[in-house]
Amino acid sequence: MFRNNYDNDSVTFSPQGRIFQVEYAQEAVKQGSVVVGIVSKTHAVLAALKRNAEELSSYQKKIIPIDSHYGVALAGLASDARVLSNFMKQQSLASRLTYDRPILLSEITHRIGDRAQTNTQHYGKRPYGVGLLIAGVDAKGPHLFEFQPSGVTQEMVACGIGARSQMARTYLERNLEQFEGASREELVKHALKALKESLSQDKELTVDNTSVGVGGVKEDFRLYEGQEISGWLETTFENTNTAPEPEAGEGMEVDS
Repeated sequence: MFRNNYDNDSVTFSPQGRIFQVEYAQEAVKQGSVVVGIVSKTHAVLAALKRNAEELSSYQKKIIPIDSHYGVALAGLASDARVLSNFMKQQSLASRLTYDRPILLSEITHRIGDRAQTNTQHYGKRPYGVGLLIAGVDAKGPHLFEFQPSGVTQEMVACGIGARSQMARTYLERNLEQFEGASREELVKHALKALKESLSQDKELTVDNTSVGVGGVKEDFRLYEGQEISGWLETTFENTNTAPEPEAGEGMEVDS
């Protein structure tokens, strides 16, 4: 279970230069349901797959609006995401009160990166077991940033994190050239298609298990859930979900 006692805390390096507690936190991100982010010249979109622990429970929130100009999508421990999102809300409010301007996405991303990395420098603390996609529009335009439990942050054009997210990233890589000039509606459809790629064949995206967050130039960041996304789901998957039945003699056997 233990790796030669090098995984008892987050401030001790193994002989190979690894911090096992950080790697365990990254595994928590990989176990979370998938979230996808895409950015164009004018908009930033987040799409997330929600889970419910059991039939009697509600679906977990996966996209959190932070300020009027950006929001975050989470994969991993929701409780850790709540702590980080509250910190981000405080920092965003402080920027508006002190400087009378919305905080830059690069700045807030660096701040939560510093906060997370501090946990690997002090004994008795642990890394945050959550990954975040931070998307929105600031004074420099639309942006998408990825936050990792190690404190590493990087700006992305498109990204997917969580369980089975590799399939979503494969879709994003195949269609990368289309994102920059895509319209708001096209960007949302790409995000939903990437999300669908990560699902097993027996599952579908529905109004209950899907969330979409959209922010744009001269458009506040907004979270869409429930019946608000039914139109996007219908127009995106109308051809794939309702395939016509083959006629007799075409692709099926008929008794003579």
